[in-house]
Amino acid sequence: MKTLLYLTDLYYEAKGRKYYEEDLYITSKLKTDFNILIGHPQQALSNLESADLVVFRNTGSILGYQEYFQQFLTAVKQKNILTFNSFDGKADIKGKQYLIDLTILDFPVIPTIENTAEIDKIGNHEQYIVKLKNGADSIGMEILTNEALMNSNPKGKLIQPLIDFEYEVSFYYLNDQFQYALYAPDKNKRWELVEYEPTENDLEFAKKFIEWNNIERGITRVDACRLKNNTLLLVELEDLNPFLSIDLLSDEKRNRFNNNLTEVLKNTISQT
Repeated sequence: MKTLLYLTDLYYEAKGRKYYEEDLYITSKLKTDFNILIGHPQQALSNLESADLVVFRNTGSILGYQEYFQQFLTAVKQKNILTFNSFDGKADIKGKQYLIDLTILDFPVIPTIENTAEIDKIGNHEQYIVKLKNGADSIGMEILTNEALMNSNPKGKLIQPLIDFEYEVSFYYLNDQFQYALYAPDKNKRWELVEYEPTENDLEFAKKFIEWNNIERGITRVDACRLKNNTLLLVELEDLNPFLSIDLLSDEKRNRFNNNLTEVLKNTISQT
């Protein structure tokens, strides 16, 4: 039986999410097919060679241990450690620069700049959201009026118009295969999610970002907002440690995802 080093911060406090419940549930299902070692992300370095595959899951924001995380990435690369997710994505694994890149590439994304001198590229609005370029979980986020934005002239931060949307919806992928979708009917309650049946257009939208990111293996969550004209815009492409909200799925969908995850992990190990 192969061994997984399953990295998670069971005590990380995240608004509307219980990391420990999700990861204890998932590992309880995986233990049938794998030996499971559960480790804290900041204890990973000394245990990298203890398993056949390192699974990087609900580890919380890496802002609190950025230097250690970089050491972790370096060790993974130098020692050729097999990880899931693989750390070859272009989205949240590298910070929020991708939102600027996708804006330049004219992808359907909330328009994003990092300099008030470029404000014409996203248009003049009453309010803007200013975020840390390497932020997570809304840490350091501000909502500013046009005047306040110009007066503060933030540097090295993301600037986006405050979008008036109908709701947020998330599409969950295992490698490049769609698994399920969830949405928040009340846009003021991001993590009060229910099941969502995507249309073909929805899946075409999400697939654009999966193909652009092109990670070798892992779980990716495509977060989008539905505008009043029924179109979607990307909010975030989470390719580092996306929370799965797996407890909100029907038994059928949850079991299917568990089975798919088990098979993908087995295949990942067997192909090395």
